Amino acid sequence: MAHLWQKKALRGFRLYAITDLKTADRSEMRQVEEALKAGVDMIQLRSKTLTDEKFLEIGKSIRVISQRYGKLMIVNDRLDLALRLKADGIHLGQDDLSVGVARRSFNALGGGIVGRSTHSLQQARDAQKEGADYIGFGPLFQTPTKPAYPPIGLMDIARLRKFLRIPFVCIGGINAANVKCVTDAGAQRVAVVRAVFAQASIGDAVKKIKEQLL
Repeated sequence: MAHLWQKKALRGFRLYAITDLKTADRSEMRQVEEALKAGVDMIQLRSKTLTDEKFLEIGKSIRVISQRYGKLMIVNDRLDLALRLKADGIHLGQDDLSVGVARRSFNALGGGIVGRSTHSLQQARDAQKEGADYIGFGPLFQTPTKPAYPPIGLMDIARLRKFLRIPFVCIGGINAANVKCVTDAGAQRVAVVRAVFAQASIGDAVKKIKEQLL
């Protein structure tokens, strides 16, 4: 079970930024801090290339930063690293371990958030039934971060709101230019990668998206 402050933060978050860590150097830490300072509500640490040692090294620094700004820090996929970093939670893909296993592991350390990626209404139902605290729903649009998944578009967002009792965050190709049509379709929360971390000014990018979510 998540801590009360984590639950409150989860209910209130609007902008979720997902990293694509490659070097674990100071520049990546500065990018994360700039994003949190500008208004990102929740940060997810993700890397497909870093060694565990490097991931833990930068993760410890980002954990300090997230706590300084009072923001949630989630780790992608890796339960072992999430626990070692004392992260606020973990985000699981469809092919990762069960929500129950992750929940029990976090509860042994006092609690935490467990999220699940979903790509259809049925997967969203299943994740809620499984006990996820929130779901990611997408990809809405074409995106290089999810090349294996075809875009699902905006039509299911209204249907999702009818039965989902947990927060959902839309993801996939969302940026400052199209986020308005996502919110018009009924979404309150979005997750982004390149729309923040691939921009010349991370702070400006965050503000342009965030102002359309309030």
